[in-house]
Amino acid sequence: MPRPSPLPLFKQAIAVAVTFALTHPAVAQSPPAVGTGESTLTLGTVDIRATATGPLSARSIFSSVDVLGASVFQDQHVDYSWELFTRAPGVQVTQFKQGTDAGRFSFRGFNGEGRINAVKLLIDGIPSNDNAGGMPFLDAVFPLDIAAVEVVRGTNDPRYGLNNIAGNANVLTRSGGNEGLASITAGSFGTREVQVVKGIESGNWSQNYAISWRDSDGYRDHADARKLSLSGKWFYTSDDGRWRTGIGARYFRNRALESGYLTLEQALRAPRSSPAYAAADRGERETAQISAHLDGELRDDLSWSSKVYVNQYENQRWVRFSAAGTQQERYNDETQKGAITSLTWRPKVGWAHEFTLEGGLDAQWQDNLNQRYRTTERVRTSQFRDWDFDLDTRGAYIQAVIRPVAPLKIIPAMRVDHVGGRFTDRQTGNTSPVHDYGLIKQPKISLAYTFGPQIGTYANWGRTFQIGSGIDAYRTQARNLAPSINDGWEAGVKFTPLAWLDGRLAYWEQRASGEVARVLGVDGLPDPGGLGNVGKTLRKGYDVQLNMRPNTRTTGWFAYSHQLARITEPDPGAPATRGREIENVPHYLVSLGADHQVADTLKLSAWANAQGDYYVDRTNTQGRFGRYAQLNLGATYRVAPATDVSLQLKNATDRKYVYAWYDSGSSGYSPGDGRALYVSLLQRF
Repeated sequence: MPRPSPLPLFKQAIAVAVTFALTHPAVAQSPPAVGTGESTLTLGTVDIRATATGPLSARSIFSSVDVLGASVFQDQHVDYSWELFTRAPGVQVTQFKQGTDAGRFSFRGFNGEGRINAVKLLIDGIPSNDNAGGMPFLDAVFPLDIAAVEVVRGTNDPRYGLNNIAGNANVLTRSGGNEGLASITAGSFGTREVQVVKGIESGNWSQNYAISWRDSDGYRDHADARKLSLSGKWFYTSDDGRWRTGIGARYFRNRALESGYLTLEQALRAPRSSPAYAAADRGERETAQISAHLDGELRDDLSWSSKVYVNQYENQRWVRFSAAGTQQERYNDETQKGAITSLTWRPKVGWAHEFTLEGGLDAQWQDNLNQRYRTTERVRTSQFRDWDFDLDTRGAYIQAVIRPVAPLKIIPAMRVDHVGGRFTDRQTGNTSPVHDYGLIKQPKISLAYTFGPQIGTYANWGRTFQIGSGIDAYRTQARNLAPSINDGWEAGVKFTPLAWLDGRLAYWEQRASGEVARVLGVDGLPDPGGLGNVGKTLRKGYDVQLNMRPNTRTTGWFAYSHQLARITEPDPGAPATRGREIENVPHYLVSLGADHQVADTLKLSAWANAQGDYYVDRTNTQGRFGRYAQLNLGATYRVAPATDVSLQLKNATDRKYVYAWYDSGSSGYSPGDGRALYVSLLQRF
């Protein structure tokens, strides 16, 4: 398909940013210090309430860490919250746009196809992936409820085990305060949305509530979706401020039609159409999370943090992938119960400028049901999958922060995980134990050296692991599979050459010893398990990030990530994949934009996203697709001290693009959304 170059769009956006910098002199201020070993970049406004107590934060992970504040997301209009990650540097957003299974995000050369989900997702510190590593729980968090998002890319974070293959993302929701926000949105494709968030803080108690509802017809025919989210947080802080305890609860429901996949010709000729064979496709999804938290100071130098939680995920989907295929009903019912605890010790020592020692334990027990049926017009005709399986994980880690001299920090760490569980095929009655993965040891080390307030360097090496999901984690065949060991390293520099400019440049690599990919089985064939081995892989790339603040009224950002994912030693059953690129991984990702406060009552915004094209199969013979570049425009006008009206024009140039997949001789194309206009009213109370 035609692939228009995104370079003119990049040049225009960069020119805008440069013009801002030249025509708006930098305000007189001290250059923001890099900080000793600080490799984190911040985008947007973040309410930092950091103290010298509590667990080590993401800012202590000397890697490519980005913290995105509430202001980045508050005025965004998206069908699903994973789309918000287009604003995050180095993050690939995969858009299926098919009912409840609409997409997900990924990074570091991993794709969002679902074969390998390499990002650990957390919501308020609670693990929020499904068994396959997908992200259904993220749908429940709407933009107004987000306080910040912490994205950690790399292999050197010891805090998490399962799914933390390439890094993690922690979505932090509003906590405390007395602010209330309500927004009403209407726009293209029959979109209607209401969001209300409210904090109530009085004395020792704080409460936070959020309710969100969104109804949309969708860009394409037969793409209606109606979503509802409810959440609450109730916390108590002791009189002396040393202890805090509380509970959080969140519920989400989505009922959506599926527009279906088109042929390439159909996608180019009639991108808003829906094929007749998908007329009966749709899905229903419900998620629920409840958690209890306890954080406190045992002594002035010793902090304790604990969480227990229950996650529930249920998804019923009727889908037909092509005219030649048959409709399937896919049913998932998953329950996760877990506990997390950590101790952080910060003694005063005479032999170092700083010393911190932290240890943690976590465990999760999954109870999963996965069923598939052949159906006609959503009426079951036969069953071809009935899996009932448990997956239990236990992990422990220890890490130290050592600052032997003022400019140097060293963080050695070790994590150990153990996996157990049993699989039952209820159709045959066969049971299988989990593969004997043994103790999965993951050493890590990070170093950071600061040369001055304007420049600092860092380097890290770390090991993470991957196991199969679903049936692929169990010994259904005679052979035993070891975990895939991922060894990664990164070297980078963070710099602040001017008072209004900071940035980061990093190079990274990650090697997997025996990557395992899910067999998606779009044609509905039974999956015997253990057949999704990819082999040894190498991922590598570099990242360039810049944040600009030329004056108090203007901010800008630019992020470019180049990545390559290649199979270096294939599975013996797929020799043709040797040296080939892994499917659905574009070579580059770009995010850039600027906000300008024209007057006290008016803000104008422009931002763009782009990615390169990708192969859709591991032999690299089916062509490349998926390249796009999009420009978005926004304006916010304050009509009263507590009231804003905003306009947002997404995909302003109406660029055409598609998501493409290929599997076992079948392929499909899902057109992305065209130009869309939204108007919102935001009320603070």
